Formats: sequence, C-alpha cells, structure tokens
Amino acid sequence: MLEQLKFPKEIAKEIAENEKKKRKMRKLTQRQLSQYSGISLASLKRFEQTGEISLVSLLKIAFVLDESSRFAELFAGGEYRSIQEVIDERNQSR
Repeated sequence: MLEQLKFPKEIAKEIAENEKKKRKMRKLTQRQLSQYSGISLASLKRFEQTGEISLVSLLKIAFVLDESSRFAELFAGGEYRSIQEVIDERNQSR
C-alpha cells in the first residue's frame, strides 16, 4: 500500500504532464493556452516543467481545457460512517 502513495510534488508533476498532453491533443501551443487562459507564458512553461502553479492559474487552464468541473468534486462530500449521518444530512438540506 505504501508504494501507491505519492508525494505532493509527484502529483503536481503528474497533473502538469496530463495538462501538457491535453493541450497538445487540442493542438494548442503554450502561447495560445497562455493567451486563452490569461496566465503568463512563463507561468505556463514553469508549470509544465515543474508542476508548480497557483491554484487560480490552474483553474484558468482547466477552464480552457474543459476540465474545470472536476475541481468541484475535489472536496465534495465524504464517506458516511453510519446511517445516522445520512439521515442527519438529509434533514439539514430540507
């Protein structure tokens, strides 16, 4: 199980690699994605090389690449530990 765990920098790099693949699949240059997303070309290049970028800039890129809806799921919901938690949540939403 421990071999499946990744460090944050590894995950960030993986996200950057996926972004680059998606950008290329859509036949966008770095310059074009930079212009469409409103982030600097230098920030985009740094992101693709290192995985480092601000959350707001990442969201802008995701929006252009039609991936922004996936962020809404990031911290949504959770696992229930009991049926009572399900009942309580339903009662709160009414």
